[in-house]
Amino acid sequence: MQTQRTEQDVTVLNDVAEIPGLGFLPVNAFVIHAEQPVVVDTGLSTDDKDFVSWLGQVIDPADVRWIWLTHPDRDHTGGLYDLLEAAPQARVVTTFIGVGILSTERPLPMDRVYLLNPGQQLDVGDRVLSGLRPPLFDNPATVGVVDHHTGALFSSDCFGAPLPTAEHALGGDVHAVAADDLRAGQLLWAGVDSPWVHQVDPTRYRATVDPIRRLDPSTIYSTHLPPARGVNATLLEMLHEAPDSPPFVGPDQAALEAMLAQFEPEQPVGV
Repeated sequence: MQTQRTEQDVTVLNDVAEIPGLGFLPVNAFVIHAEQPVVVDTGLSTDDKDFVSWLGQVIDPADVRWIWLTHPDRDHTGGLYDLLEAAPQARVVTTFIGVGILSTERPLPMDRVYLLNPGQQLDVGDRVLSGLRPPLFDNPATVGVVDHHTGALFSSDCFGAPLPTAEHALGGDVHAVAADDLRAGQLLWAGVDSPWVHQVDPTRYRATVDPIRRLDPSTIYSTHLPPARGVNATLLEMLHEAPDSPPFVGPDQAALEAMLAQFEPEQPVGV
């Protein structure tokens, strides 16, 4: 876990999850240092994570005014309820569906909720943020963030990629990743995270890329990729290619047993 302050009033809170057989997946949360500070997602949900303490290295949690959940999956909500306690003024930006999904585990206090759909805006004092549905997503509540002050796009899972090493995943710039590794990882992630992309009408799907092309983000901040600046054309080309890429097929039971056998201790001779 580490932090990185960028030139765009953004701090990246960067973590990593190893996915056996696939690589190392970045898991980022973000702080937008607006007049009314915004936390975008709240990290992994494993027991060894303390998101609020980690966030406290960057900003006093009590100063947080908005917690924008790009969607309520467990790698985005790890510190949510602890942060709500530590940030008594904060409200959770999500959708009606997002509230419903979260309530199956632990209900949100409805007076702390702000419902926002794609295309709607949120005034955070010195800037306006807009909701945007990214072309690739794995949850119906997904709403990314456009910062109209800096031109940055927070794209949720879209553009993510398992990377060859933890160092790549924790890196501060996507340019450190070899182009071939980036393209392969992103197309793999498209099939893993958004398998429906292989079943939709490619023309209608590719039309959903156009809003990002028109936006031409100054930086793309994906939950699952190092910050990406100056590579919009490359990333959008990957989105166009996704429907025609090979579908992901995970290991079956025989493959799992073969992997587990590699870790079984050898029996002593004569036993």
